[in-house]
Amino acid sequence: MSAEQNTLDIAGAEVQARSQVLRKELGIADLVLAQILIVIVPEFFGTAVKAGPSHVILWLLAILLFFIPQALVVAHLNRLMPLEGGLYEWARLIFGDRMGFLVAWNMWLNTTVQVSQIALVTTTYISYAFGFDVAWIESRPLLVVGASIGLIAGMMLIARLGLGVGKWVSNAGSVFTVLILGVLIFLPYLLQHRGLLQHYRPLPLVVPPFTFFTLSIFSKMTFGALSGFEMVAIFSGETRNSGRNLARSILFTAPLIALLYILGTSAILAFVSPDAIDVIGAIPQALSRGFGAFGLAGPLASVAILLLLLNYLCSYTLYFSTNTRLPMVAGWDHLLPNWFSVLHAKYRTPVNSILFMGGVALAASMAVLIGAKSQESFVLLQIWSWSFYGLAYLALFAIPLFAAKEKGIRPRAWLRAGAATGFAVILLFLILAVLPIVPVASIWKYSLKIALVVIGANFAGWMIYRTAGPANRPSI
Repeated sequence: MSAEQNTLDIAGAEVQARSQVLRKELGIADLVLAQILIVIVPEFFGTAVKAGPSHVILWLLAILLFFIPQALVVAHLNRLMPLEGGLYEWARLIFGDRMGFLVAWNMWLNTTVQVSQIALVTTTYISYAFGFDVAWIESRPLLVVGASIGLIAGMMLIARLGLGVGKWVSNAGSVFTVLILGVLIFLPYLLQHRGLLQHYRPLPLVVPPFTFFTLSIFSKMTFGALSGFEMVAIFSGETRNSGRNLARSILFTAPLIALLYILGTSAILAFVSPDAIDVIGAIPQALSRGFGAFGLAGPLASVAILLLLLNYLCSYTLYFSTNTRLPMVAGWDHLLPNWFSVLHAKYRTPVNSILFMGGVALAASMAVLIGAKSQESFVLLQIWSWSFYGLAYLALFAIPLFAAKEKGIRPRAWLRAGAATGFAVILLFLILAVLPIVPVASIWKYSLKIALVVIGANFAGWMIYRTAGPANRPSI
């Protein structure tokens, strides 16, 4: 072992020692299913459909330029630093406490915003499943507030019980996701066999036009649909043989996820044109039209919608648990008060961090409901969330590119080249993020809102680091 690698081992020794008290609940099968649940996001099928038959070329480019580099970089870094906290710890050990804290802050903000939408997503999907007018959500605010409280309380309970329970929730969500996508992919072949669908081409190789619209679709397909492998690494201290098993699980899941995205998008296009697609509900829309040929559109579409809702509920529950680990590990590193690191006597879960995350998620969900009536406000919320996540991903790809040689993690040239393409894709996404995809009153005001909130949030994170960090670091 090199002297440089010894430096990393020594720097992460305290985290590894603290992790010994955590329960090792995750095996390789759990990692595989968790990655499928996290990486596959249903609404991005609708985004890809907007590209029409050229989606296959765009997916292949996204896989080559971002998905494969992400998978290799995450596997490489986790093998060298299999530490609870994942990307936060990797950035902290390579670039210092301040950068690590800001990476964790942006990851935490992204996940908090995602979780805050749970009540709105749940009530919306239920209204579609049972044929209610979506306007009923706006007319029953107390019902939605009650749903928010109940759902967040459920996530807190599962997080408190630990991954011994939580992994079964995420495993079930992953199985349902693969099941519904498998039905979607098989449906065009069934209709073609029955003579109800003509000229189905699952892999059309159509060169996309080089336009701003194509770039926008490509950036969202790439980062929005294909990110997430680093999320599972947050649980490295709760994973059996994390350094080896995470890499093996990525090797299995990456090709499967790529196939599901490509074939799933083609299947949707068999039933819905790009101009008529419902970007958020693309899968239920396609299933409804496909099963409509058999006179089963109503009941089967309702089942599909409810299964997709399970995907969201299970993934949000997993996101919630990841967000409770980041403050816990930051407490171990003396960047936050040790209060966040207090563990449950039996389940060895961070009870105070769970309580804090629950309170923040509930407050954020109320804020989401206030702005839910405005399409622009809701889109802004999504863009802010993904912008925070994009900043964290810049750090992920920056580690192989810019880490000091004495850190001992500089990979071979081919992996650095992959990290460079991933870095460039994230920059493209962040640049395009400030431009609206829905009609807005003022483009420059819209863009300014995005930039100011992202910059302001990171300034707030830096101030928290300056205020909380020094008070908790042991004196020398």
